Amino acid sequence: MTRPGTSPVIFLLVDDRDENLLALEVLLRREGLLLLKVRSGREALEALLVHEVALAFVDVHMPEMDGFELAELMRGTERTRRVPIIFLTAAEPDRQRRFRGYEAGAVDFLTKPIEPHVLKSKADVFFELWRERQEVARQRDELRVATEENMRLLAETRRTAEALKDADRRKDEFLATLAHELRNPLAPIANGLQVLKISNDPAVTGRARDMMERQLRHMVRLVDDLLDISRVTSGKIRLRPEPLDLRTAVEAAVEATRPVVDAGDHHLTVHRPEEPLMLVADPTRLTQVVGNLLTNAAKYTPNGGRIEVTVQRVEREGVVCVKDSGVGIPPEMLDRVFDQFTQVGKNLDLAQGGLGIGLALVRKLVELHDGRVTAESPGVGQGSTFTVRLPLPAEAT
Repeated sequence: MTRPGTSPVIFLLVDDRDENLLALEVLLRREGLLLLKVRSGREALEALLVHEVALAFVDVHMPEMDGFELAELMRGTERTRRVPIIFLTAAEPDRQRRFRGYEAGAVDFLTKPIEPHVLKSKADVFFELWRERQEVARQRDELRVATEENMRLLAETRRTAEALKDADRRKDEFLATLAHELRNPLAPIANGLQVLKISNDPAVTGRARDMMERQLRHMVRLVDDLLDISRVTSGKIRLRPEPLDLRTAVEAAVEATRPVVDAGDHHLTVHRPEEPLMLVADPTRLTQVVGNLLTNAAKYTPNGGRIEVTVQRVEREGVVCVKDSGVGIPPEMLDRVFDQFTQVGKNLDLAQGGLGIGLALVRKLVELHDGRVTAESPGVGQGSTFTVRLPLPAEAT
């Protein structure tokens, strides 16, 4: 019985007489065996081009091409040179003919009339050999597949381990940065409280209060960013979408970040179309997206640098580009710049505070609006461009 998934074993029967082919078929027939019957050497060669043959029974005496000539042709071709051949002959071959037959690749000679049990026993040997060969090939293929899968899993495990190691490292850096960022405002606030206690000069106490308010706003902004990224990551943030002119959100973001831009003495230009770009979005969150991009541009651009904001319609999308002349982004960081706790310029002494979550928050908020954000940069020291694309409603396109 043929095993599931196992192809049949193929024997080739070559004889110019139909009665001989029929007799061989009757004697050899068994489950899992396919018998190919041909009446000439030419037909045999054609069959061998199509089928993988386990054993060939070849009649020695045939017109046009005898069995020896067929065997020599088979031995001359890589595909068929290893096919075992049993010659069938009506007369006991002499020594010279046997030598020629074995030289041509024969494994045996059977003399007609053939004894059935001899024929079957010899055929069974080659049948089982082929079955074992198929089993070895199947196990080899399974081993190769298993090996490839193990290699894939190993590579995936290594990538996961590296990602976890990187995430752990960034978490440690983030905690250190968080402690630093929260501690920095506390010292001026503590000093301001001391000034308020010991000074009665209105001008001095007024400056102290202003300083304390600035530091407090900075701390509140840090905490708000932390809460926002936590809400977005856990899926707890809810948008409040409404019809909104994209230009309005950009104007609000520019106004909110103007102090940061002016503090760096940056030259800010805004390009926007004359016609409205209406979309459905959460005004607060969209303003936050553009504001974070502007703050990021100001933070990583040397004093006196240029920041350019462009608002436009591109096909069925509203597009906002924030381009700066700052420190740029190394090529290896372009894919990671939106990851949490990643700060591209942390080693360039240009980052003016922050937890490395601003761009991560931008990406998550943009994706909540069914949009996408990308980063581009020619390289370190050559500035960068962040582009937000938001879908416009069908009626707006």
